[in-house]
Amino acid sequence: MKICLVTTFPPSGRQLNEYGFYIARELQRNPHISLTILSDELTDYEFATDADGKSLNAPQQAELPGYDVVRCWKFNNLATPVRLLKTIRKLKPDVVWFNLVFSSFGTPEYPVAAFAGLSAPALTRALGYYTHITLHHVIEHVDFASAGVRRERLFRLGSDLATRALLRANSVSVLLSGYRRTLVEKYSAENVLLGTHGTFASCPTPPDFSKRGNPDHRILAIGHWGTYKRLETLMEAFPAVLKKVPNAKLVIAGANHHTKPGYWESIRESHKHLGAALEFRGYVPEEAIPELFSSSSIVVMPYDSATGSSGPAHQACEYGVPIVCAGINDFRDMAADEDMAVSFYTVGDATDLADQLVAILQSPEQQRRMAEHNFSAAMKMTMANVVGNYLRWFELKRAKKAIGAAASLSDWPASWRRSALSRPNPPREHQEDDDSAEDLREPSAPIERSR
Repeated sequence: MKICLVTTFPPSGRQLNEYGFYIARELQRNPHISLTILSDELTDYEFATDADGKSLNAPQQAELPGYDVVRCWKFNNLATPVRLLKTIRKLKPDVVWFNLVFSSFGTPEYPVAAFAGLSAPALTRALGYYTHITLHHVIEHVDFASAGVRRERLFRLGSDLATRALLRANSVSVLLSGYRRTLVEKYSAENVLLGTHGTFASCPTPPDFSKRGNPDHRILAIGHWGTYKRLETLMEAFPAVLKKVPNAKLVIAGANHHTKPGYWESIRESHKHLGAALEFRGYVPEEAIPELFSSSSIVVMPYDSATGSSGPAHQACEYGVPIVCAGINDFRDMAADEDMAVSFYTVGDATDLADQLVAILQSPEQQRRMAEHNFSAAMKMTMANVVGNYLRWFELKRAKKAIGAAASLSDWPASWRRSALSRPNPPREHQEDDDSAEDLREPSAPIERSR
């Protein structure tokens, strides 16, 4: 099977580049898959800085070895869909798989470019290629005020149109059950599947408790900071944690959100008085992730709102780390759907957050119980299993299409059949694929989970 994966991809510093890498890694391991990654052009990323505040200079970094990467589209650029379609027609894949959030192709400051990029899946299907989208959030579940979006009414109207355009793909998978309900109820969508975010290791390693609390109890917060992922509540809570757990250490990792350059640096500047108890790592390369998580006693998610299933929560499960999280409905659904051990605090309540952190840090039994529970959850949702489910879905659709084509051919007069079978394969762009509600709701659909 020939697959084009449309995604940001390292060394790009933009959203979902890590998730795109892990999808690609599993696809690359399959000897029956020919993979081409259609990714964003590299540039300087002022919002992605290391621990010294230096910007990530992606153009100076080499492409990851072993991957066929075509950098054929550009962020905030109106020409993105044209360039993508030109490349896709040249490659003639069996499946075009988009890995997306609504801001994958542009920021709110460039709404036309963002919408143009989000129209690419529908245009790809119109050319006759089977098109699938993994959609990491649904705009109806986003708190625009927390995300810093202005002109909310106009933005929601545009997002509504963009959602309808995305649903023109052959199939769309979302990663939370509430997202699927929204798309089915509001948009009458019949091609939406419920997928699993997955953990990134093919075979997760059990937690090594000797690394934790030795000598520091590390509290890890990691993400793209400055919009709905903010640090103010956590910084207010941490001094209260230090009073009761003197060997606690707060480690803040990750880049700024691309719309908020300089955010975490400003937080560091205003909290220098915490000294060695507070560490800022900045953008963390993939090779440093295992040690960062495995040596942490807790992963904390101090968010004001959510825009999808949480990558850090799944990484916490992968490395067997307890989770403390804002009590946002999407995250409560995630914990229930995927059987995670999570302690929730009231959104924006620093006292409640401190209490939840202290309760876990002062109880080795609770630390171990939550860690083992999360590791057990991770074993059920490895990326190898997640990608395998997608591939079975794609094969099922191909098989149904082939059976349908054969059945149609058997009804032709014999002379027409001989004529058709003697022709070379028709151009891929003239082949259609019709998805019906029955196709996407049958019990054997591997990504869909019953509720």
